[in-house]
Parts: sequence; structure tokens; C-alpha cells
Amino acid sequence: MRLHLCAVGRLRAGPERALVDDYLRRFGRAGRPLGLGPVHEHEVEDRAGGGPAAEAALLRRILPVGAATVALDERGQTLTSPGFAARIARFRDDGTADLGFLIGGADGLDPALREGADVVLSFGPMVWPHLLVRAMLAEQLYRATQILAGTPYHRV
Repeated sequence: MRLHLCAVGRLRAGPERALVDDYLRRFGRAGRPLGLGPVHEHEVEDRAGGGPAAEAALLRRILPVGAATVALDERGQTLTSPGFAARIARFRDDGTADLGFLIGGADGLDPALREGADVVLSFGPMVWPHLLVRAMLAEQLYRATQILAGTPYHRV
């Protein structure tokens, strides 16, 4: 199952970029034997300033046709790391070819995009900068591979 990290905003060189790259590289190595990956990063920018609705249109354009979607939003459900891993495995086992993770801009995701997602996921009730959300998601994706593979990386 191919994964697509679809985000509003550009992640430039720096510590966040290095962190995301490190975890996605780890995911790539660990996910292959599990039928997961690769992860494709897609970045969009609404230069016209159309807000969440315009950003949603850009995000929809980069999603592969038929992709299942996970919207990252503070109003979503919280999952444990094993629960997140199980949800990814369920998408894979159900035959999902493409799974897109949607990260909005400064004003969040457009309500219609959020409501149309297969899963709305929260990293907690706090609002996180989209750059950190991307790093947190990359780490959790890698952690999911380790949980599914039964390694000691994730300790309960």
C-alpha cells in the first residue's frame, strides 16, 4: 500500500526536514516487508490566499484517484500507537492501494475535506504547527511498522 503525505506548506531545509526525512527513510526500509510504502510527500501552497477551501482543492488534486484518506485535525479521534498501526494494517489488508494523510495549513482543513475523510485523526486537543505534525506523523508511521513487525522499538 502506497502512502501519501499531503500537506499545505513547504518544509524547507532544517531540523524538521531532517527529522521527517529520517523517519520516512526508516519507514521505507521497515515498511516494504510489511506491504507498506513507499511514502510519497506532496506539498501544496495556496499563493492566491483562498484559505482552507482553496487549499482543499489543491490537496484533492494531488491525491491519487480512489485513495483512502486520513485527515489530521485536532477535532479528530485520538488513537494509541498500536491502534494507529492496526488501522493502517486494516487499510492494507482491505486492499487499499493508496492511503493519503492530509495536513492543512494555518487555518486547518476545510470542513468538507475533513468530513469526507475515511478517518479524522488527532494528535491531541492541542493545536500543533503543521511542520511538527508532519514530523510527528512520520515518526508514528515508522513506529507503526515496528509495532506490526513486533520489534521492541515500541514499548507499552
